[in-house]
Amino acid sequence: MPLHLSPRAGRGENSQVAMGRNVIRRKSIEPRSPSAADHDARDGGVQSVDRALSILETLSEDDEGYRLSDLAVRTGLSASTVHRLLATLESRRFVQFDRAESKWHVGVRSFTVGASFARRRNFSAQAIPYLRKLRDLTRETANLAVVDDEFIIVLTRMESREIMRSLTQVGGRVPMVTSGVGKAVLATYSDEDVGAVIRHHGMPRLTEKSIVRPSDLFKELEKIRKQGYALDDEEACMGLRCVAAVVYNACAEPLAAISVSGMTSRLTDQRLLEIGQIVRDVAAELTAALGGAIPTPR
Repeated sequence: MPLHLSPRAGRGENSQVAMGRNVIRRKSIEPRSPSAADHDARDGGVQSVDRALSILETLSEDDEGYRLSDLAVRTGLSASTVHRLLATLESRRFVQFDRAESKWHVGVRSFTVGASFARRRNFSAQAIPYLRKLRDLTRETANLAVVDDEFIIVLTRMESREIMRSLTQVGGRVPMVTSGVGKAVLATYSDEDVGAVIRHHGMPRLTEKSIVRPSDLFKELEKIRKQGYALDDEEACMGLRCVAAVVYNACAEPLAAISVSGMTSRLTDQRLLEIGQIVRDVAAELTAALGGAIPTPR
């Protein structure tokens, strides 16, 4: 699931918490557009809780952290309100303040709470041997991800021993239409459901190879259904490729997806077919280990 170049040295093989700080912010800080849910929450009562959660969600978007003024702009709240809420969150260790840079970051307590999600999804631990196998067979980084509110979230990964650039860290979110994992899952959806995802999130052009027309995406999804795996061919970041396949539950519904990601210099055209088959086969093995069932082809 392939912005920054980070060498392998000094990192554990199983990355479940990303500690890197050299992340490139890809867009300027802009006010978040309020959703209907935002308005409902504010109208409904517990306004301070809603605002505090907005601050935490914003902080989770960028490992570089945010200055107080930037947080106020991003959340659409006054600086005094943001400061008051940050003070409370800091006292509970949900956020922490870097005095050297005058920036706020997500705190350790936020991770503790968030980690319960992965524990509840106990298949994450069961997937580790299969991710390790996938990494060792392909010599590339192997990822496990799930869908949450029409976004892809990386649960865990097994790092390649090669130099690797990562577009999304563990816990990061990416739109479904811009990733190999997302397209693999979308291929299990009906055309109506795919159309709804497109309407909600659009089809952003991240690179010159991004798929930006619905008709092209539908053709791509049909190809994915036939071959059993999806390819992100430099569509999210130039120089990076990702090959993904779905893991199914007992009802033959998508439970998660696994992928390998690496630089195009290693994931060459000659290797893609072989790697695609490996990813598909390991996904099938993990599906069976979890008691899942692969759906009958359409």
